[in-house]
Amino acid sequence: RRALEAGLDVMVFSNGVSVEEEVRLKTLAAEKGRLVMGPDCGTALLDGVPLGFANAVRRGAVGVVGASGSGMQEFTCLVHQRGAGVSHAIGTGGRDLRAEVGGRTALAALARLADDPATRVVAIVSKPPAPAVADVVLDAAVATGRPVVACFLGPHDLPARAGVTFAHTLEDAARHAAALAGHSLPAPLSEAPAAPVWAPEQRLLRALFVGGTLGYEALTLLAPTLPLGSNLRFEGVTETLSFRHPGHLVLDMGEEEFTRGRPHPMIDPTLRNTALRVAAEDPQTAVILLDLVLGTGAHPDPAGDLVPVLRAVRAKAASRGHSLALVASVTGTDDDPQPRAAQVAALVAEGVEVLPSNAAAVRRAAQLLPKTTP
Repeated sequence: RRALEAGLDVMVFSNGVSVEEEVRLKTLAAEKGRLVMGPDCGTALLDGVPLGFANAVRRGAVGVVGASGSGMQEFTCLVHQRGAGVSHAIGTGGRDLRAEVGGRTALAALARLADDPATRVVAIVSKPPAPAVADVVLDAAVATGRPVVACFLGPHDLPARAGVTFAHTLEDAARHAAALAGHSLPAPLSEAPAAPVWAPEQRLLRALFVGGTLGYEALTLLAPTLPLGSNLRFEGVTETLSFRHPGHLVLDMGEEEFTRGRPHPMIDPTLRNTALRVAAEDPQTAVILLDLVLGTGAHPDPAGDLVPVLRAVRAKAASRGHSLALVASVTGTDDDPQPRAAQVAALVAEGVEVLPSNAAAVRRAAQLLPKTTP
């Protein structure tokens, strides 16, 4: 509040702020013509300057407003991979598009992008907003006069709207945004190896994410066809925190129940490594899906930390005579403090199949599952 009254924009990483206080702060910010990014805002790129968790992407024509940190990171990196660039990536905090908050920061961020001549395409990345908030925010996005790409991950029933391209995944959103900015360079594809030969008891997928929005994107793709357990709330998915859930599992290791009293797994992957070992101990596990998120604020060498665990996991499975499919995505660029190419090479050397996007990795993991899976 003191920062806003001093005429400053504010980024609030903490999620320890009530909704009522969030509304009061954002109302004051609107009166002052300032931004409150957050609470629970982990990512921003303003004028090319990274705040919190962010990646080194080229400057360009795509401006993005996001209620999700890892979702914005994945989106901006995929835009970069396609030859386009990012003008600004403005985080809003995870609750901004709820009915109680009314998209206050999203509206302020869209006004900033409308005033920025470098921004020629506007993108919005979020879980499904409250329908009334979606109407207001999409109207404001269209009013910028730029083409709009909207990626609301998860089930929603928003009607088509002139000037807006709706994307089902972050991968689709980046493809559309880059194309609208004049870049159609396809993301690189990897050659898919043959599926392992499974033992009769092997049937389960274990997806262990450090990026919460990446986990939510996985649920969006998997929930229509697989019975799932997750700590992320999603229609038709069983709520669980257990590493030993008896069915297919998608866990966001960055959720509050896992980070209370410890660093986020992008910084310290110890707890995710524990969950990975538990998955390998289960003789029903067939496929393990992982994400690595690079950039400022993140672990200096996440692949290097993961490699010894992967070796132990493979050895554990081999001791039972089992194969184990390891699939991953790496969100980042070669200009990050942890160059993406080196991180990918370290994983591939350990037998991990690395796909060019999280959505592609999720689809590959589902493809590898034994056909008899329930």
